[in-house]
Formats: sequence, structure tokens, C-alpha cells
Amino acid sequence: MSRAGAPRVGELDVLRGFALFGILVVNALLVAGPSTVLGGGPGAPAPDRVAGWLVTALVTAKFYVLFSFLFGYSFVLQARAARRAGAAFAPRHLRRTAGLFVLGALHAVLLYPGDVLTTYAVLALVLYGLRGLTVRAALRLAATLLLLLSALLLGYGLLTVALTEPVTATAYAPRAAERAAAYRGDAASVLGTHLRDLPAALGTGLLYAPAMLAAFLGGLAAAKCRLAERRGRDRAWLRRTALRTLPLGLGGGAVAACCASGPLDGRWFLVGQAVSVLTAPALATSYACGLLLLLLRRAGDRVPAAAGVLAAAGRVALSHYLTQSLVLAWVFSGYGPGLHDRVGTVAVLAGCVLLYAVQLALGAWLAARTRYGPAEHLLRAVTRGRRRPRAVPRGVTTPAWTAAPPAAPADPEQRADRTGDGVRPAP
Repeated sequence: MSRAGAPRVGELDVLRGFALFGILVVNALLVAGPSTVLGGGPGAPAPDRVAGWLVTALVTAKFYVLFSFLFGYSFVLQARAARRAGAAFAPRHLRRTAGLFVLGALHAVLLYPGDVLTTYAVLALVLYGLRGLTVRAALRLAATLLLLLSALLLGYGLLTVALTEPVTATAYAPRAAERAAAYRGDAASVLGTHLRDLPAALGTGLLYAPAMLAAFLGGLAAAKCRLAERRGRDRAWLRRTALRTLPLGLGGGAVAACCASGPLDGRWFLVGQAVSVLTAPALATSYACGLLLLLLRRAGDRVPAAAGVLAAAGRVALSHYLTQSLVLAWVFSGYGPGLHDRVGTVAVLAGCVLLYAVQLALGAWLAARTRYGPAEHLLRAVTRGRRRPRAVPRGVTTPAWTAAPPAAPADPEQRADRTGDGVRPAP
């Protein structure tokens, strides 16, 4: 149990902290160069090609699914928090969505055009309209969205395979060189490149929005049936679920990697994406259950220290997400050394491990001093429509889990903080 007054460390915070690493890996490889995420192409060293293949199979798309699921889960918790505080949820949600959209727009223009915050903000409005769905209806709609998107990608992908010729590295080289030069230029050149990339990034976001919304709905359904509270410490259920979903997730990831990183050529990319849309949720589920099973291996309330460290990072996930983009933009663009398309896949992954370790340490340091990170403070202020008095810093010594919440304080605003916002919305 946590001591009275300390922020809760729950399963969902742990999962969000864990998912931060997967998000960092994918974004770093995409920012590092157009082919780095795929291992650098046929001429790249074998370790880079193997690393790219494994990232596509095991990481790409899986952690965004987990983040989106947690976003949907926290939506329900925020609604409950508003109800307990006696506040109308709709104005709060609209202000939060607007704040998230503005943050996302600035993030896309200044740091990374592949931003998901703006897409999350728009889909959050859709989720609000669907909030009255029953658990079964939400899951059915989610499954329908995934099937439709997968069918669209598969159909277009098969047409691409049948009617087009593979694009050779020689044909793509001039465009890649021009893009790399723009990213390595001065700040004006970088901003101009971001703006030119925005339409394509928005189109990609629109294409995959059904998959994100499906994950939102999965989180909505899970929160409505209180899945974390009922199953978060059920070792038998966690083990059974992890083992059942792992084969499908690994199989789909392997197919996607073969289509994107070889041995199949680039024409098969969309076919692999169609498979990934259907199977990535299975692997994300296996990861989540396996992680919780690992962290809950001890009896009683004693859990590994890693749980507290991951949860501390998860509570400030938005701040960490923006910080990751800031560091990556500085390293790989003309804002800093301009290493775009100059670093191999393995080297980028090593840098991700280092940056993530620093973020975990920083998150633990912040947890001992404040409840929220800078971006979370800003978004909460926008959500509430007023500035909240600064709280006395409180630390966390021993993790507490969702199944054993601390005693509720008398003040309704404080009670809302613990029950509703104990799970922070993911970026």
C-alpha cells in the first residue's frame, strides 16, 4: 500500500511508462531517415537490416495500439472524476481536446510532422459521441473498424503488387538526397520541410484513424467493465491471455516485417499493413499482460521497484513524449548536429535505450517532488479552465495497485484527482 497522500501507482501507469519506449523507438527511426526504420535498405550492414526487421515485427504499431487503448480507458476515468467533483464533463472534455489539438499542431510544425496528438484530439470528440455505447457494442464497432481498414489496405496492396513494378533504390535516391539536405539545413529549412510533409502526414493519420478509434473503443469498453480493477492482479487470467494472444501477434508481426523489410519487395508494404492492423492488438495485449504478470510475481503488495519507475514515467507520459520529439529533432535535423540519414538502425536503437533510461530516472525524480509534469500541468489548467493552487510536493515510496486504492480524501477535487486522473491520458 502507498502511504496516505501519495500518488497512486497503478497498472495502467506502468503500461503507459512501458509503451513510451516503443513509441520512442518507432519515432526515432522514422526521424533518423526514410529507410532507417526498415533497416537501411539492401545495401545496409546486416545488423541494421536484422534490427529493422525485428522492430517492424515486434514494435511498430503495437505500442501505439497500447497508447490508444489507454487513452480510451482514461476517457472514462476523466468522466467519472468530473462527476465526482460535481463538474460538467462536456466543457472539460472540449477544453482538454482543444488544448491537446494546439499542442499537437505546434508539435507537428516545430518538431515532428508525424504527430498523433492532433489525431487523438479529433478522435476524442468522436469518442465523446460514442460514450453511451455498451461494452459489447463498443467492441463490435471496434472489430468492424479494424476489419474494414484491413480489407481496404489489403485490396489496395494486392492491386499494387499486381499492377506496379518495384521501386529501385537508384530511382528513389535523388528524392532521398533532396529530403536529407532539407532536414540538415537551417531552422527555416527544417520548418519548411515539416510544413511540406504535413499533408502526407495528415493523410496517413486519416487513413489509420479507424485503427486508433478502435483502440479507443477497446479502452472505453475495458474501463466500463473495470477490467484493470478486476483482472490487473489476476495472475491466472494474465498468463492465459498473454499466451493465447502471443502466437497471433507474433505471426502477424513476422508477415508485416517480411512485407516491409524483406524478403518481399516494397510493393507488399500495404499487404503487411493490412495484416498488422488485425494482429497488432493481439501482440500489444500479450505484451501488456506479460509485463503485469512479471511485475506481479511477488506475493502480497510487494512489487519490483521497476513497477514504480515505469509508473512514474507513465504519469508524465505527455511531457516525456514531447521531450522525446525535442531531442530527436535536435539530433537528426538542422536544429542540431543534423544526423538525418547518417546513422544506422542499431546506433539509433542504442540512443533510444540511453534516452529512455534518462527519462525513467527523470520521471522517478519528478515523482518524488510533484504529481504532474510540465505538459500535464498545462493541459490540466486548460481542462479545468482555471489555475489550480500549487500542491505540496509528495513522493512515492512503495507502489500501490489499482486493486487496493488508498482511502478517499474528503475534498471532492482531491478525490477526483486520485480516482479519475490517477491514469493520465496518453499522447
